Amino acid sequence: MTTTTARADALIPATHPFRQHLDRVAAQDATAAHRPWTPADGPLPALYLSHGAPPLFEDAPWMTRLHAWARDLPRPRAILIVSAHWESAPLAISSSAAGTGLVYDFGGFDPLYHRMRYDTPDAGDLARQVASLLPRAVHEHRGRGLDHGAWVPLKVMYPEADVPVVQLSIPTHDATALLALGERLRPLRDHGVLVIGSGFMTHGLPFLTRDMVVGGAVPGWSADFDAWAADALARGDVDELAAFRDRAPGMPYAHPTVEHFTPLFITLGAATDPTAPVETTIEGYMMGLAKRSFQTT
Repeated sequence: MTTTTARADALIPATHPFRQHLDRVAAQDATAAHRPWTPADGPLPALYLSHGAPPLFEDAPWMTRLHAWARDLPRPRAILIVSAHWESAPLAISSSAAGTGLVYDFGGFDPLYHRMRYDTPDAGDLARQVASLLPRAVHEHRGRGLDHGAWVPLKVMYPEADVPVVQLSIPTHDATALLALGERLRPLRDHGVLVIGSGFMTHGLPFLTRDMVVGGAVPGWSADFDAWAADALARGDVDELAAFRDRAPGMPYAHPTVEHFTPLFITLGAATDPTAPVETTIEGYMMGLAKRSFQTT
């Protein structure tokens, strides 16, 4: 049966990089199906990913690496994702109903991105699991779908839209509180749920220049912040990361607002040991911004 997501994807021009990505994924799936998670696999890792916006759909190497990352892991039973683009307290979750519409929270891009679909299955079981782990009742916004910090990378990683997904709001930017929230979510990993913090390792959009956008130049503030974060993550220095406002080079240019960095603390909190070194899966730059992404154990 052709899904609504597949029907929308079929309208993407054959020459578009994302359509070509879908063709590569289909060929790979025809050769070997993505193995589903089983309890014998143990807990899934927690992920922090630099999510991109619609330009991600035009970057073939980045899409290939993201999808390979997803294929390297067992196919999750469900996904809980926290995106930089939903700041809301108290905690809330997106609609768990099947096929809830997306949030197209961007502008200035090709209209075809506003016609994309990502109609995921019913996620009621996941919503109930999440609620059971939190100390207070969590409101479900039944009309709110996934924003671009969630659906854009997931559409690349799991393009069939066949994994249930719930998005959790980010209620604060206090590192200690977010680490504690991630710790509460940690048991989900034992049940085949992939926990993802979605942001961007550097996100100085007000400071983009033509050399960065067109020529890919990497400014010192982006490279220095990325190198500092990579070093702290490799050493498991959570205290250093939590003090990023004062200690990280490149601030505040790297993060004039902090919502694209702080989902990292939910990822670390959900780790078995937040102070263990992480495994970097993607590095490099897009328009001069660091797209470092990693997974914990």
